[in-house]
Amino acid sequence: MSEAADIAVIGLTGQSGAGKTTVCRVFEDNGFAIINADLIARKIMDKGTPCLEEVSECFGKDIFNGDGSLNRQKLADIVFNDAEKLSQLNAITYPYITSEILNMINKYNCEGKKYVLLDAPTLFESRADDFCDLIISVTAPEKIRTERIAERDGITAEQIKKRFSSQHTESFFINHSDFIIKNNKSIDKLIEKAKEVAEKVKEYYNAEEAR
Repeated sequence: MSEAADIAVIGLTGQSGAGKTTVCRVFEDNGFAIINADLIARKIMDKGTPCLEEVSECFGKDIFNGDGSLNRQKLADIVFNDAEKLSQLNAITYPYITSEILNMINKYNCEGKKYVLLDAPTLFESRADDFCDLIISVTAPEKIRTERIAERDGITAEQIKKRFSSQHTESFFINHSDFIIKNNKSIDKLIEKAKEVAEKVKEYYNAEEAR
């Protein structure tokens, strides 16, 4: 079990556009509490938050909309074109994100939940894998991921390529995960694979609990 709590913390990560959202939904349907790091990342950058103030000091006022809220696309254009600036942004945001994640793990633990799935695209970069008991990564062919992201986010192929260049390779995820879910067939096959892994995780912890 995780050092952060008695609850089992399972990290879910993988390549951008590989299908983590579908896998997450399957785990939720199978009784896992869910922590979505992307939602936390958006929350900590809401208008008026301490984190957004720090980001503003680092990147200037040009990243804001007229109403003082963050223009996320402008910030993305900056950091995905400059590795040093991406590192600066991560250094500011990761501590806020990690703190909120640990708070939510503790909350679910107090509620008596047995398993929590931490859905975190930057699981390794943020060192959140340090408090995960098992790690699951989702991968998919680049062509499929490019098409999904273009449709989902409405960005260009060039922007997608820059996003991919800042992320880990498939071999990295394979070498640093306990389970790999390869999304290279139909959505039904992906759901089937995700169900299998969810059951294996529960079986493992049920066996541990029985010892």
